[in-house]
Amino acid sequence: MEPAFEIRSVAGGKALAAVGDWTVRTVGDLDGRLRAVPDEGPMAIDVSGLGRIDVAGAYLLDRTIRGGSPCGNIDRPITLQGDHATAQRLLEAARAAAKPCSEAEGSHWGLKPLFERVGRGLVGFVQESVDTLAFFGLTIATLVRQLGRPNRIRWVSVVAIMESAGLNALPIVALLTFFVGIVVAFLGARVLGDFGASVFTVELVAFSVMREFGVVITAILLAGRTDSAFTAEIGAMKMRQEIDAMRVLGLDPIEALVIPRLLAMLVMMPLLTFAGTMSGLLGGMLVCWADLGVSPVLFISRINESVPQQHFWVGMMKAPFLAVVLALVGCRHGLETGSDVTSLGKRTTASVVQAIFLVIVIDALFAIWFLEMDW
Repeated sequence: MEPAFEIRSVAGGKALAAVGDWTVRTVGDLDGRLRAVPDEGPMAIDVSGLGRIDVAGAYLLDRTIRGGSPCGNIDRPITLQGDHATAQRLLEAARAAAKPCSEAEGSHWGLKPLFERVGRGLVGFVQESVDTLAFFGLTIATLVRQLGRPNRIRWVSVVAIMESAGLNALPIVALLTFFVGIVVAFLGARVLGDFGASVFTVELVAFSVMREFGVVITAILLAGRTDSAFTAEIGAMKMRQEIDAMRVLGLDPIEALVIPRLLAMLVMMPLLTFAGTMSGLLGGMLVCWADLGVSPVLFISRINESVPQQHFWVGMMKAPFLAVVLALVGCRHGLETGSDVTSLGKRTTASVVQAIFLVIVIDALFAIWFLEMDW
């Protein structure tokens, strides 16, 4: 039956009487006529003659009683006259999806808009920091509880994630750190050569790759590769309501999803850091051999004689801390994904950006601390 409507006067105000089938295939011709309905305050909906209805029809009815505009008043009540099997539920779903339109923004120039943007950014930063710390505490508490009962840890998942998130990243980590070692060696050879100290290129490569580049480049690569994968995987599960299903079954998403990824990253991050460090040293060694005539044997001997072992351990000590950051940031944003694809994309982007930011900040804090400790 073709859809139609009529505005009637009833006791207490107006009522929109809907008849026929209000579905996505039939309501297209009613859109313009519904927009022309004058806004005369709250209006009831008479569903006595309403046939089939879907979300599209419910949206048009709800938009009309809100004032005829997507920016209408979402506080107006949904009042039905008559009985219908699904109208109330669909109208409530349409109302829940409605959002008030923001006021037209004024000029972006001046001190007031500047302070407003700075204030909103500061509040968002503080809230994000609090949420991250809260999730960190929850995860650590869950991990401690699971370590007391190792049989509850999903070791199969841990090993599978170690392969997909760690072992499969080895080629790109080794390749990129190899080229970083080459670049550092070339720059060192050229700059130090101007002062007649090109022989110290070996020490420059060893210090920079062992202390900083090996672990930082590895962490940044994993932030872009593995962290985004964690967010996308868990976010897709959240969109398909698999997380809700796990809770209904009595499973803790932190135990089932976060802890295996955290343990896998704690194991693989130091191993990848070691591989990246060795690859960076290999790239620097080849440049020193080709450009400075320093043979591989002399290169290794000079590192053993001139570079203390503490520089290697400084880089390796950072790896577990960065692993925790990468795992928790990726999992948290995945668990906070909404029900639409746009939310998943925003969370994935935020996960990568936040992880890289925290990697740089934590590395800087470690550098300051080791400097003060004379390491």
